Amino acid sequence: QVQLVESGGGLVQAGGSLRLSCTASGLTFSIYNMGWFRQAPGKEREFVLSIGWKGTIVYADSVKGRFVISRDNSQNSVYLQMNSLKPEDTAVYYCAAKNFDSNVQRPTTYRYWGHGTQVTVSS
Repeated sequence: QVQLVESGGGLVQAGGSLRLSCTASGLTFSIYNMGWFRQAPGKEREFVLSIGWKGTIVYADSVKGRFVISRDNSQNSVYLQMNSLKPEDTAVYYCAAKNFDSNVQRPTTYRYWGHGTQVTVSS
């Protein structure tokens, strides 16, 4: 049974930082592409960042220069370092896994999802 568990969310003031973690089990983590998505109330789930099994990184324009993604295959984990946070970054953040390389920005192409962690940025 595949599980993705996110942690690290919380409440932070604008300009602050948070680091999210996602730990996977039940799959061969090193061969999966991992993505972070977010969903704000009343909005569709949107792509944030992804890191491929070869290390290829794709950013959403809205987070470029502020967010950093990394992975540690020895820990079956992917991380999202969020800096210079803005109120518009407030959302539930999800990690997701897929085992093919194309369309990493499309949430429908991911096979496995975590339950999400809430990030709230106050102004």
